[in-house]
Amino acid sequence: MHPAPPFPWLGLIVLASAVFLSVTIEMLPTGLLPDMSRELDVPEPLIGLLVTVFAATVVVLTVPLAALTKRVGRRRLIVITLAVLALSCVLTSIAPNYPTVLVTRVIGGAAHGVFWSVVGAYAGHLVPKEQLARAVSISVAGGSAAFVLGVPLGTALGQALGWRVAFAAMGALTLLGALLVWRFLPAVRHHAGEADAAPVRVRKDPTFLPVIVVCVITATAMIGMYSFYTYIAPYMTDVMGLPSSAISPMLLAYGIAGAVGLVLAGAVLGRRPTIGLVVAMVATALGAAGLAAFPEVPGVSIAAFLLFGTAFGALPTMLNTRLLHSASAKIRDAAASFYTTAFNTGIGGGALLGAALYGIIGLAALPWVLVVLFACATTALVWTALVNRAGR
Repeated sequence: MHPAPPFPWLGLIVLASAVFLSVTIEMLPTGLLPDMSRELDVPEPLIGLLVTVFAATVVVLTVPLAALTKRVGRRRLIVITLAVLALSCVLTSIAPNYPTVLVTRVIGGAAHGVFWSVVGAYAGHLVPKEQLARAVSISVAGGSAAFVLGVPLGTALGQALGWRVAFAAMGALTLLGALLVWRFLPAVRHHAGEADAAPVRVRKDPTFLPVIVVCVITATAMIGMYSFYTYIAPYMTDVMGLPSSAISPMLLAYGIAGAVGLVLAGAVLGRRPTIGLVVAMVATALGAAGLAAFPEVPGVSIAAFLLFGTAFGALPTMLNTRLLHSASAKIRDAAASFYTTAFNTGIGGGALLGAALYGIIGLAALPWVLVVLFACATTALVWTALVNRAGR
């Protein structure tokens, strides 16, 4: 009997750092939305659409780009995508107008999609199946750290020195992250690189349908989430009545709450993935409902905001863990590409839906959109779990 290999702490921490950089770049416009709107002289919903453009690029290009790069070493591909993300940030920082910013976001979105098609399965290559929840919670921690530190600090930097400085700083940090990945992340073997010797028929794999179900639930939940969260900065000032100086501290509090949710996902909820996922989704909806119902009651609205952040902090880990448990080892890379597409369909579709509803139902009503879509996603999750149990 061979002893279990040591848990790859350093590699997973470096991977989490890369995730931190990628997520911060994707979501940075949400905190700087009013500042970018003023300087670029476009309405706030159009700045919100920068998130949509970024995510839509991921949706359209992730699967074909993942296929084109399937024989590139996974670690090398992460380094390349981080370098392209760094370039996109620098180009955004010097863009003279809104259309040019859109182009730079397309570049970043293409790199982001390939990055997540690799990262989504990387933890599964580093550890045995029984350690998946732990490994995924560490790698996904970078996403929570982006909300805890990345977006709030980027927002604070952008408010103090200008949003262009914030993007330039992210470009420099991401280039440093690429160097750290190259030096410290262990290389892994992946099935996609062996396509000529042993072609994988993804659609014929018995785990293909469960993977698609997870992806549909993910997309629905993320559409609800980002129809509201993309416009969280104006919601704080225009609906909750907070001063603009409170945006960065509130985002920091949200991020800290998300970190608590991440810990709960790895230590508690991950033991029973389906029940844990249902709990996280219901709690996220309850937090949004509290914000919508009592936005001008400080004690209630802030408590609801923190519940919202805590519950949503657990969701990416729970969804990714469920995906990796659902997918066979042979289709994990493909499943990660599908999941990335679904997640970013939700982000982009949510930002687009929020922009469309902004002028129809009003900013104050956007949290209710989240509640409705989370109810749909949760119902689908519970129904699927019951059907699977009955079929055993």
